[in-house]
Amino acid sequence: MRTYITLFTLSFITAILVTPLVRRKASKWGAVAQPDNDRHIHSRPTPRLGGVAIYIAFIVPFLCVPFLGNLVSQSFSANLLKFVALLAPATFIFLLGIYDDFHGASAPWKLTFEITAAAMVYAAGFRIENLSSPFGGHLSLPVAASFAVTVLWIVCITNAFNLIDGIDGLAAGASVFALISILIFSVAQGNPEISLIAVVLVGSVMGFLRYNFNPATIFLGDSGSLFLGFMAAVLSLAGSQKGSTIVAIAIPLVSFGLPVTEAGLSLARRFVSGQALFRGDRGHIHHKLLDRGLTQRQAVILLYAVCAAFSLFGLMLLNPLRNLAALIFFVLGVGVIFGVQRLGYAEFSELGNQIRQGVKWRRRALAVNIRVRRTSDCLGGVKTAAELFDTLDSMFEIDEFDCALLEICEDEPLFDSQLSRHCRPMNGRLTWTWTRSGVEIDEVLFSDSYWTLRLPLIASHGEAIGSIAFYRSLIDSAPAIDISYLCGNFQRELSAALARVIGERAKGFTAGAG
Repeated sequence: MRTYITLFTLSFITAILVTPLVRRKASKWGAVAQPDNDRHIHSRPTPRLGGVAIYIAFIVPFLCVPFLGNLVSQSFSANLLKFVALLAPATFIFLLGIYDDFHGASAPWKLTFEITAAAMVYAAGFRIENLSSPFGGHLSLPVAASFAVTVLWIVCITNAFNLIDGIDGLAAGASVFALISILIFSVAQGNPEISLIAVVLVGSVMGFLRYNFNPATIFLGDSGSLFLGFMAAVLSLAGSQKGSTIVAIAIPLVSFGLPVTEAGLSLARRFVSGQALFRGDRGHIHHKLLDRGLTQRQAVILLYAVCAAFSLFGLMLLNPLRNLAALIFFVLGVGVIFGVQRLGYAEFSELGNQIRQGVKWRRRALAVNIRVRRTSDCLGGVKTAAELFDTLDSMFEIDEFDCALLEICEDEPLFDSQLSRHCRPMNGRLTWTWTRSGVEIDEVLFSDSYWTLRLPLIASHGEAIGSIAFYRSLIDSAPAIDISYLCGNFQRELSAALARVIGERAKGFTAGAG
């Protein structure tokens, strides 16, 4: 125990000292995350080579282990090849992360390197050869299945931790809870080598968190999130080798609950909404919490509590009682379902609506209706003309219509406002148009080959401020969109947004004239 505390302290202090140096070098070398309005929520350029500091703080204590001259150092020396077998593929992933932090790596290349590293782990003897359920039953896997399951486990957990790295301190903090679970499990299984690696890694991450907690002055970067995810996945395998039964996959699966849940939700909602499965977005759990008004600190502390609860439930599976395992999975399942409902995902809400209404589920209909609902939500926050038309442009990417025409009842003197940058005068009105690629606006407006849906836009005091019309070719199949979404919340939110824009520009014009 004294040796563990010594090595933990050494890795912790090393991380404290090394991280500021890495931060300065990352800024000098250009490994900096720039703020944008797409997925990132930070407001200033921030260095992102935090994984380098963690890696150095992780390696340094092991260079000192041979000089301790006790049973731990003897055990470490006797199992040096085992340590190297774990460190080599982890370093491979770490270097992949560094490359990605500097140059960016495509998803297929990342996946290729991750599978290669996972194969190295399998070749070193750390693998899933048996599957047994906490509810009873045991299955020995053939070689091909064992390899596939092992690689799938490592790749999925690696990317799950990478996926939650979107808010200050979350991925690093979640890895601490996961690694503590592995540490306790390894101690319980009598596996001192894995316990030693876990305790050193916990120390290095906790030292790094001093600079990564909100407001973060350095990010993990892919060099950190991929390395930590990979180490968590591999240590969970290595720590189970001495177990008499392989509940070991169930324990880390539960202990890694937050990243695993995040990964599953992201894939599910992207599939349901018709998005690319591996394209980043702002629909992650931490984004939803921020949208509900929580600060970054409040959100990350809440998610730390969730991680702690998952880890506690995971460690409770060390008790072989089947009834307890069943109760744990039941409680977790109910908790996850309730939590997802509270986060208010439009994708799952829409899917539930379609199921309840008995409508045949179609992926395109879901994708289109979700886009309209999201647009309605976004219109609620629109304040400028640019934001208004950018939001409408985004909605029409669904390609449900051939043309859209927004007419604004605005007086001639206001034609020089910001609205006129996006619109053109037509018959005493400002007009904004959108057309599908290859479609001419005049062809649509003066043709009988298109059906039209026209919605009046009314201000809150009852005055007509414009209208929006949608056009679709009569020869096309029936639209997938639910028209009630356009005629309901979308129409109300667009009316309110347009009223705000006109009101702000009108006030500015009046003030200028005065």
